[in-house]
Amino acid sequence: MKKKAFKAALPYTLPICAGFLFLGMSYGFLMRSKGFSFFYPLLMSLFIFAGSMEFVTVNLLLSAFQPLHAFFLALMVNARHLFYGISMLEKYKNTGWKKPYLIFGMCDESFTINCAVTPPEDVDRGWFMFFVTLLNQIYWVSGAVLGALLGSVIRFNTTGIEFVMTALFVVMFMNQWEETNQHRSALTGVGCSLLCLLVFGSESFIVPAMALIILCFLLDRKRGGKEA
Repeated sequence: MKKKAFKAALPYTLPICAGFLFLGMSYGFLMRSKGFSFFYPLLMSLFIFAGSMEFVTVNLLLSAFQPLHAFFLALMVNARHLFYGISMLEKYKNTGWKKPYLIFGMCDESFTINCAVTPPEDVDRGWFMFFVTLLNQIYWVSGAVLGALLGSVIRFNTTGIEFVMTALFVVMFMNQWEETNQHRSALTGVGCSLLCLLVFGSESFIVPAMALIILCFLLDRKRGGKEA
């Protein structure tokens, strides 16, 4: 049962492997360039396992201790997982002890596969989802550790390497823009971000921007409900 599930899951995760190894190595190099040992990216990729938040955490660790700011920033950055979780409630039923790990390890890529792919009839769905999640985390952890280790022996100018995450979000934004004909949500996000950037400055605009975006979406949904 386990072997069949592993063989069924592996091909779906291989394209993610290439991306995760590259991004993970970038993250490992970034951590080393900031003076952290390879234990930091190892443990953070194991226990946080949220790529965008791990990149953000680099600056949080180097700045003044602001737990409330860190909490709301983490909540806003990963708020989409609330909706992921709701949509996976039925799929995670009857998975036994695997359920806590499936919840913890649900990244964007694992969610996409586990939500959209129906495993073969002779493959247990719980084990299939487990191996998808586990393999994706292994790829990310391996990339982060490899980048950190190579960063210890390979010396080069790492200026701008933190832009990798920004580039990733830009690509995701463009993909979402191209896949839909309705751009109200994207324009709302851009507009709220620019407004908060002007009002609060580049150092502290993220949390107010996220809060304003959520408020706009709630008001838009309420107005839509009334119109309906």
